[in-house]
Amino acid sequence: MKHKIVKIGALVSAFFGLLTVFAGGSVILDLFGMREKEGNYILFVVWANFICGFLYLIASYGFFKRKNWTASIIGFTVWILIAAFIVLFFRIWDEEPYENKTIIAMVFRTLLTLGLLWIARTFKNRVSIDMIL
Repeated sequence: MKHKIVKIGALVSAFFGLLTVFAGGSVILDLFGMREKEGNYILFVVWANFICGFLYLIASYGFFKRKNWTASIIGFTVWILIAAFIVLFFRIWDEEPYENKTIIAMVFRTLLTLGLLWIARTFKNRVSIDMIL
């Protein structure tokens, strides 16, 4: 069961990472007219999500290989998302235009990342004394 949960974490992380890199890169590079489709996006949030996409991919590798550093990568991703949330709320406070879907997406992304962090911390590959002897 433990291995299945880690594999699910790896697959979710890989899928979400690829999706995030594609979506964020499309807005940043204005591929397929995505800037216009996104409306009032906040560039800092887009960049933060784009960077997190690469971290999700690295974490996916860590999940598959059962690396101890996977939780650190996901934890760093959580901090990036918290910083993006803070910037987003300051922008909202300054009454700058934004999309409600940005808030919904950030809440979803943060909760998903916290779930991945839980998996990484709970099921990480611990070296026991039995493995050494």
